[in-house]
Amino acid sequence: MALETCFRAWALHAPAAGSKDRLLVVGSSGSGSGSNLVLPSKRAAAVAVAPLSAGRVATRRPRHVCQSKNAVDEVLVADEKNWDGMVMACETPVLVEFWAPWCGPCRMIAPVIDELAKDYAGKIMCCKVNTDESPNVASTYGIRSIPTVLIFNGGEKKESVIGAVPKSTLTTLIDKYIGSS
Repeated sequence: MALETCFRAWALHAPAAGSKDRLLVVGSSGSGSGSNLVLPSKRAAAVAVAPLSAGRVATRRPRHVCQSKNAVDEVLVADEKNWDGMVMACETPVLVEFWAPWCGPCRMIAPVIDELAKDYAGKIMCCKVNTDESPNVASTYGIRSIPTVLIFNGGEKKESVIGAVPKSTLTTLIDKYIGSS
Protein backbone atom coordinates (compact mmCIF):
# COMPACT_ATOMS: atom_id res chain seq x y z
CA MET A 1 0.00 0.00 0.00
CA ALA A 2 2.76 2.45 0.91
CA LEU A 3 4.67 1.53 -2.24
CA GLU A 4 1.55 2.07 -4.32
CA THR A 5 1.08 5.50 -2.70
CA CYS A 6 4.67 6.47 -3.54
CA PHE A 7 4.29 5.44 -7.17
CA ARG A 8 0.99 7.28 -7.50
CA ALA A 9 2.64 10.44 -6.16
CA TRP A 10 5.48 9.90 -8.62
CA ALA A 11 2.98 9.43 -11.45
CA LEU A 12 1.38 12.80 -10.73
CA HIS A 13 4.70 14.51 -11.36
CA ALA A 14 6.07 12.18 -14.02
CA PRO A 15 7.98 13.52 -17.02
CA ALA A 16 6.06 15.10 -19.89
CA ALA A 17 4.23 12.94 -22.41
CA GLY A 18 6.84 13.53 -25.10
CA SER A 19 9.60 12.18 -22.86
CA LYS A 20 10.96 8.67 -23.27
CA ASP A 21 10.12 7.87 -19.64
CA ARG A 22 6.86 5.95 -19.46
CA LEU A 23 4.74 4.43 -16.77
CA LEU A 24 3.83 0.77 -16.75
CA VAL A 25 0.44 -0.26 -15.39
CA VAL A 26 0.72 -3.57 -13.60
CA GLY A 27 -2.37 -5.59 -12.74
CA SER A 28 -4.44 -8.49 -13.94
CA SER A 29 -6.56 -7.29 -16.81
CA GLY A 30 -9.27 -9.91 -16.52
CA SER A 31 -9.56 -10.28 -12.77
CA GLY A 32 -12.05 -7.45 -12.28
CA SER A 33 -10.26 -6.38 -9.11
CA GLY A 34 -9.71 -2.92 -10.53
CA SER A 35 -6.43 -2.42 -8.67
CA ASN A 36 -3.60 -1.41 -10.90
CA LEU A 37 -0.16 -0.45 -9.72
CA VAL A 38 1.65 2.24 -11.67
CA LEU A 39 5.38 1.59 -11.94
CA PRO A 40 8.08 3.55 -13.71
CA SER A 41 9.47 1.98 -16.87
CA LYS A 42 12.84 0.24 -16.72
CA ARG A 43 14.54 3.29 -18.22
CA ALA A 44 12.91 5.65 -15.72
CA ALA A 45 13.76 3.33 -12.83
CA ALA A 46 17.36 3.02 -14.01
CA VAL A 47 17.70 6.78 -14.21
CA ALA A 48 16.15 7.18 -10.77
CA VAL A 49 18.54 4.73 -9.08
CA ALA A 50 21.70 5.20 -11.14
CA PRO A 51 24.61 5.91 -8.81
CA LEU A 52 26.49 9.16 -9.21
CA SER A 53 29.98 8.70 -10.57
CA ALA A 54 32.86 10.99 -9.75
CA GLY A 55 32.31 13.04 -12.91
CA ARG A 56 28.53 13.15 -12.71
CA VAL A 57 26.85 15.85 -10.68
CA ALA A 58 23.25 15.78 -9.54
CA THR A 59 21.66 18.81 -11.15
CA ARG A 60 18.17 18.61 -9.75
CA ARG A 61 16.63 17.48 -6.53
CA PRO A 62 13.45 15.45 -6.48
CA ARG A 63 10.40 17.63 -6.02
CA HIS A 64 8.58 15.14 -3.83
CA VAL A 65 9.79 12.87 -1.08
CA CYS A 66 7.69 9.83 -0.25
CA GLN A 67 6.27 10.15 3.25
CA SER A 68 4.49 6.79 3.17
CA LYS A 69 7.28 5.08 5.06
CA ASN A 70 6.13 7.03 8.12
CA ALA A 71 2.50 5.99 7.63
CA VAL A 72 2.83 2.96 9.87
CA ASP A 73 -0.28 1.88 11.67
CA GLU A 74 0.54 2.43 15.34
CA VAL A 75 -2.75 0.96 16.59
CA LEU A 76 -1.98 -2.61 17.57
CA VAL A 77 -4.41 -5.49 17.35
CA ALA A 78 -5.09 -7.14 20.69
CA ASP A 79 -6.87 -10.45 21.01
CA GLU A 80 -7.40 -13.20 23.57
CA LYS A 81 -3.93 -14.63 22.99
CA ASN A 82 -1.91 -11.46 23.53
CA TRP A 83 -4.22 -9.52 25.87
CA ASP A 84 -2.30 -10.12 29.10
CA GLY A 85 1.10 -9.32 27.64
CA MET A 86 -0.03 -6.36 25.56
CA VAL A 87 -2.53 -4.57 27.80
CA MET A 88 -2.34 -5.88 31.35
CA ALA A 89 1.47 -5.91 31.58
CA CYS A 90 1.99 -2.56 29.86
CA GLU A 91 3.72 0.08 31.98
CA THR A 92 2.24 3.02 30.05
CA PRO A 93 -1.47 3.83 29.87
CA VAL A 94 -3.31 1.80 27.23
CA LEU A 95 -6.27 2.98 25.16
CA VAL A 96 -8.29 0.00 23.93
CA GLU A 97 -11.05 0.31 21.35
CA PHE A 98 -13.58 -2.50 21.18
CA TRP A 99 -15.00 -2.63 17.65
CA ALA A 100 -16.42 -4.85 14.90
CA PRO A 101 -16.01 -4.58 11.13
CA TRP A 102 -19.77 -4.31 10.52
CA CYS A 103 -20.19 -1.40 12.97
CA GLY A 104 -20.69 2.00 11.30
CA PRO A 105 -19.81 4.14 14.34
CA CYS A 106 -16.67 2.00 14.79
CA ARG A 107 -15.56 2.97 11.29
CA MET A 108 -16.23 6.62 12.16
CA ILE A 109 -14.03 6.58 15.27
CA ALA A 110 -11.19 4.51 13.75
CA PRO A 111 -9.41 7.53 12.17
CA VAL A 112 -9.63 9.35 15.51
CA ILE A 113 -7.96 6.42 17.29
CA ASP A 114 -5.26 6.35 14.57
CA GLU A 115 -4.61 10.08 15.08
CA LEU A 116 -4.41 9.65 18.85
CA ALA A 117 -1.89 6.82 18.44
CA LYS A 118 0.32 9.13 16.37
CA ASP A 119 -0.22 12.19 18.58
CA TYR A 120 0.59 10.29 21.79
CA ALA A 121 3.25 7.93 20.41
CA GLY A 122 5.57 6.88 23.22
CA LYS A 123 3.19 8.18 25.89
CA ILE A 124 0.33 5.69 25.52
CA MET A 125 -0.28 2.50 23.63
CA CYS A 126 -3.38 2.18 21.45
CA CYS A 127 -4.98 -1.19 20.75
CA LYS A 128 -8.06 -2.48 18.98
CA VAL A 129 -10.02 -5.56 19.95
CA ASN A 130 -12.41 -7.05 17.41
CA THR A 131 -15.34 -8.20 19.54
CA ASP A 132 -16.35 -10.81 16.94
CA GLU A 133 -12.92 -12.46 17.08
CA SER A 134 -12.30 -12.00 20.83
CA PRO A 135 -15.66 -12.29 22.59
CA ASN A 136 -14.14 -13.44 25.90
CA VAL A 137 -12.12 -10.25 26.32
CA ALA A 138 -15.19 -8.16 25.53
CA SER A 139 -17.40 -10.07 27.98
CA THR A 140 -14.74 -9.87 30.72
CA TYR A 141 -15.04 -6.07 30.66
CA GLY A 142 -18.81 -5.98 30.15
CA ILE A 143 -18.70 -4.58 26.61
CA ARG A 144 -22.31 -4.46 25.43
CA SER A 145 -22.14 -1.60 22.95
CA ILE A 146 -19.51 -0.77 20.39
CA PRO A 147 -17.48 1.22 19.88
CA THR A 148 -16.33 1.29 23.47
CA VAL A 149 -13.00 2.80 24.44
CA LEU A 150 -11.38 1.72 27.71
CA ILE A 151 -8.34 3.26 29.38
CA PHE A 152 -6.07 0.89 31.32
CA ASN A 153 -3.31 2.07 33.61
CA GLY A 154 -1.12 -0.32 35.58
CA GLY A 155 -3.17 -3.28 34.36
CA GLU A 156 -6.43 -1.87 35.76
CA LYS A 157 -9.43 -0.52 33.89
CA LYS A 158 -9.68 3.16 34.76
CA GLU A 159 -12.20 4.78 32.38
CA SER A 160 -14.65 3.88 29.64
CA VAL A 161 -16.35 5.83 26.88
CA ILE A 162 -19.16 4.38 24.81
CA GLY A 163 -19.96 5.51 21.28
CA ALA A 164 -18.27 7.48 18.52
CA VAL A 165 -17.09 10.48 20.51
CA PRO A 166 -15.07 13.45 19.26
CA LYS A 167 -11.28 13.48 19.49
CA SER A 168 -11.38 16.17 22.19
CA THR A 169 -13.27 13.84 24.54
CA LEU A 170 -10.65 11.12 24.19
CA THR A 171 -7.79 13.62 24.41
CA THR A 172 -9.12 14.92 27.74
CA LEU A 173 -9.40 11.36 29.00
CA ILE A 174 -5.85 10.45 27.94
CA ASP A 175 -4.35 13.63 29.40
CA LYS A 176 -5.59 12.60 32.86
CA TYR A 177 -3.41 9.46 32.80
CA ILE A 178 -0.27 10.56 31.01
CA GLY A 179 1.17 12.25 34.08
CA SER A 180 0.27 9.39 36.42
CA SER A 181 2.02 6.62 34.46
